[in-house]
Amino acid sequence: MVASGSPILIGIADRELAQALAQVVAELGCEAHCPASLDELMAAAARLQPLLVLVESWPELAALELCHQLRSAAPYQNTPIVLVGTAGQIDRGALFAAGAADYLLLPLEPAEALARIRLHLDRSRLDRLHERARNLTLFRGPALLAASLQKRLRRQAELLQEQLFLLDREVRERRQMESALRDEQSRTQKLLLNVLPQAIVDRLAREDGLAMENEILADRFEEATILFADIVDFTPLSVQLPPLELVQLLNRIFSAFDRLAEEFGLEKIKTIGDAYMVAGGIPVPRPDHALTVMEMAIAMRREINQLRRETGLPLALRIGINTGAVVAGVIGIKKFSYDLWGDTVNVASRMESQGIPGKIQVTEATYAYLKDHYEFERWSNLPVKGRGRMTAYLYVRRRSSSWPNPEANSASEETPAPVPHGTDSGPSELRSREPTSEIAL
Repeated sequence: MVASGSPILIGIADRELAQALAQVVAELGCEAHCPASLDELMAAAARLQPLLVLVESWPELAALELCHQLRSAAPYQNTPIVLVGTAGQIDRGALFAAGAADYLLLPLEPAEALARIRLHLDRSRLDRLHERARNLTLFRGPALLAASLQKRLRRQAELLQEQLFLLDREVRERRQMESALRDEQSRTQKLLLNVLPQAIVDRLAREDGLAMENEILADRFEEATILFADIVDFTPLSVQLPPLELVQLLNRIFSAFDRLAEEFGLEKIKTIGDAYMVAGGIPVPRPDHALTVMEMAIAMRREINQLRRETGLPLALRIGINTGAVVAGVIGIKKFSYDLWGDTVNVASRMESQGIPGKIQVTEATYAYLKDHYEFERWSNLPVKGRGRMTAYLYVRRRSSSWPNPEANSASEETPAPVPHGTDSGPSELRSREPTSEIAL
């Protein structure tokens, strides 16, 4: 219904936004006029007699005051004025009180802007036809013809008003759907971050879904420190406790370890039964990976000792640590899981399984990173499956010269848990024996 060449006045100070609205107006076959100043805007409003005026706040004049001035200056008092601005700039109550007919929110959505402008143009044109029909009734034409025309025009105006209402409702519903979609995306992101590191989640988001089947999301890290921790004598404990209590106990222990991993900025890899695996230096390399993993190991032992005192259960950890090169990433296309591969991981697992209950055992590679900060007891000729005999080190205490804060030092230096079932806690008795999974002697 919009007449070709109908003038539309665009009083927008932002030239880029003005051009964007001019393109929308051009799609309707109308003439867009974009004054460069407020004086030109007011003069154009009186000269052009536009069907519609689009305005925003100018540096020297607020949008609502500009709306007041345009309403008083326009030859047609009912010319629709549509304010343009962000959600924070638009005050709906003040907007309509100032005489504005509608608003457009920024950032501009071309489809919505086109629909709203079309409706207001049609209504403006109908208003002017109605005005002419009223004049015919008073001065020129037969009253019956003018009354019929007025009735038809009123009906069309009502239809346009209904369309505007439906458009408003559609816009509100679409924004609600967009908000719900953003919330759902946020929940999905949180779920992914519970099973994958942030760096891998970001990488997955960037990858083409079709390319995932042909690409392995894995990287080699030249320096990383791996920790395995296992609950000593867990099998007998699982016989003593009801299944639900056992799961609740495991959840309490591993939840405490998860909080420690987050506190130290380390990456939890997985839990396997009663074993816990964590790594430092992946997926984001860091120079203090060995030191931070060692601090977490000390804190893990402190947590398990505290829980032993609270529950009265014979809880103790066996912890093994190794440092070296690993491959880390996600393989497969279903049920993604971030994991590590390489001999460094295997040796770290052996350090735990062939360690001593209540002790933290590290390899010579890890010892090289930590010897200046901690005291260790050397354990030579430790038989390791698949590797022969290796040299390992048992953690004793922090070096006071490396930890100037005595309180921070002593807080983590708790007495290790008593070894279950009479197992010896020192390396001297184990050097001549082949270790088993529980180091039971």
